[in-house]
Amino acid sequence: MRVGLVIFGSLETRTGGYLYDRRLLDHLGSRGDQTHVVSLPVRTYLRHLADNFSPSLASRLAGERFDVLLQDELNHPSLVMLNRWLKARAGYPIVTLVHLLRSSEPRASPLRRVSVAVERRYLATVDAAVFNCETTREAVERLLGHALPGVVAYPGCDHMGMQISAAEVTARARVTGPLRVLSVANVVPGKGLHVLVAALDRLPAESWRLTVAGSLTMDRAYVNRLQGLIGHLGLVANVNLLGSVPHHRIADLLSRNHVLAVPSSYEALGIAYLEAMRFGLPVIATSAGGAHEVVDEGREGFFVAPGDVDALSGHLRLLGADRELLLRMGLAARRRAERHPTWEESFERARDLLCSLVASHQRHRR
Repeated sequence: MRVGLVIFGSLETRTGGYLYDRRLLDHLGSRGDQTHVVSLPVRTYLRHLADNFSPSLASRLAGERFDVLLQDELNHPSLVMLNRWLKARAGYPIVTLVHLLRSSEPRASPLRRVSVAVERRYLATVDAAVFNCETTREAVERLLGHALPGVVAYPGCDHMGMQISAAEVTARARVTGPLRVLSVANVVPGKGLHVLVAALDRLPAESWRLTVAGSLTMDRAYVNRLQGLIGHLGLVANVNLLGSVPHHRIADLLSRNHVLAVPSSYEALGIAYLEAMRFGLPVIATSAGGAHEVVDEGREGFFVAPGDVDALSGHLRLLGADRELLLRMGLAARRRAERHPTWEESFERARDLLCSLVASHQRHRR
């Protein structure tokens, strides 16, 4: 099976969505499928809409002899009208990979009404979808007003390789000293790092340390504001902004810290939550999105509403003061991660969908 994938930018970009896409292509390749990435430049929303009128892009996609074309759903403005042309001429089924609907993100923008309408129209052009969680599938159904054929293929958490033992989780929780808080998130407004810093500022400075692993270049203006906030609050010695780090370093950070806190404005699921749970870390997750599918409140972690500094501070204070609670939640998180589907299990479901679409399409063309 020859599979195409349309994305924006580089497949090596360090986000959960691109990790998902890379792992899917790796799985297809391991099953003997041929994969080809079509990368579109990252530009403004309006310029992406103009891609629909690009003869070179149309001929490029139509000229490829794909059996099926995958499209990262975030590419919807570039493909909303082009897809109808492709279905008439290229003749292959089109499947969208839905990590996060743009319309699900709480953003104020003059283009919001336009983008919602464009996204709805785009979803009506595809044959099926691979959803990263049930919450995302339900969001698509609400936007479309009806179900879209497809499968839910959860991201795995086994890509880190190593996993610390229950004994190591126990020893880590019972070591005295500051609560070591980790945030694995690119430093952009939607990840809520300013909220996390404000919440930690309400605790005694000697009781915590924060490490942030994530890009410092995606939104330099926000990084500058965050650094200004940290300096203004006198927390420079407490907060370590590492920037982007390789996967092996992430594993080391997950081994050494006590709790993961990523209070985003919205997370469709949150691969970082799953990664942390595999290493026995309770997670403090946003209540906006699908994290409830992998975390139970009070068992493997806590939820906070976007921007709720009081609740976030209270959860962190509790975990820092009660190390036995920290331990119980960490062990529960580790057990939950062990029961979670692996990448291979999830992506075999996705591949079954692709194979059935290809077979059905070929039968109808005869």
